[in-house]
Amino acid sequence: MKVPFVDLKAQYLSIKNEIDCALQEVIEKTAFAGGPFVADFERDFASFCKCEHAVGTSSGTSAIWMALLALGVGSGDEVLTSPNTFIATAEAISLCGARPVFVDIDPETYNIDPELLRKAVTPKTRAVIPVHLYGQTADMDPIMGFAREHELHVIEDACQAHGAKYKGRLAGSIGDAGCFSFYPGKNLGAYGEAGAVVTNNGELAERMKMFRDHGQNRRYYHSIVGWNSRMDGLQGAVLGVKLKHLADWNKARRANAARYNDLLSGVEGVATPVEADYAEHVYHIYAVRSRNRDALLAALAERDIHCGIHYPVGLHLQEAYKFLGYEKGSFPATEACVDEVASLPMFAELTAEQIEFVCRAIEEVANS
Repeated sequence: MKVPFVDLKAQYLSIKNEIDCALQEVIEKTAFAGGPFVADFERDFASFCKCEHAVGTSSGTSAIWMALLALGVGSGDEVLTSPNTFIATAEAISLCGARPVFVDIDPETYNIDPELLRKAVTPKTRAVIPVHLYGQTADMDPIMGFAREHELHVIEDACQAHGAKYKGRLAGSIGDAGCFSFYPGKNLGAYGEAGAVVTNNGELAERMKMFRDHGQNRRYYHSIVGWNSRMDGLQGAVLGVKLKHLADWNKARRANAARYNDLLSGVEGVATPVEADYAEHVYHIYAVRSRNRDALLAALAERDIHCGIHYPVGLHLQEAYKFLGYEKGSFPATEACVDEVASLPMFAELTAEQIEFVCRAIEEVANS
């Protein structure tokens, strides 16, 4: 049995008529760059996140970059974030002219450890970007308390956490801004590149809208130096359709995770994800942990089970960030995690038979 890591075609077929009609409507109205389909999605996504504003962007990376710039983060500033994430989080900081300062993770949730923030803060620190990794929120109350104490901005990197909750509050709605990626494989994925920022700050939203559109507040009148970071109409239409299904898809992911947890509970040497008591995890990634990770993945690949590694190298040890001066051993929890974590197949349409096949294979490999 072949088990894909993700199956976008299965998702498309389940909503084919809705998607085809939406795309045809965009084509007929020739509303390709921004426009009414993006505006409709922004309104609906803001409502979904329980926020007053949503600003569509060209990607999750541009969403984080745009939020930082709109909050005034720039040259000479420092921003605290996790080394255990995709590089886009740190890239956005660098592209503002600021310096990423990494803070190690909680070894159970894989998210930034709030207790370690105080060791990293300096007079140059301007913001914190907690990453809601794999679909589970960071522990936001102590992060927000720390930020208020030090007068720092908080930008939630919710690029993997569409619909995740922290003590009943939706990811992205807690900090000054929440940034989302709609890369096709995400819980809410576009048919190309797209992203969004949500916020309850109207002034911040207006500044981001100008920045994404060459800094103009009306056509050909430019108030700030901006960039082209608009969401296109086709993506707005696709996301508008998919948003209606997101809650059901997240529910299916949680059910799939529960089945994995149950079947893997007795497998020696394999640790299943920990859902924090404050969180409602939406399992963008179902990450298990094994000291024999590489051998396990090789054996699963031989059985046509497609898995992944998120992420094989901590950002502090990436060549691109060598200039920051971190060395191996700087962040032990992150370094242990990246050597042991494996991402199993996870998507809403995953069948019980596929999950059972994966778990039987893992048990066979573990026992051998």
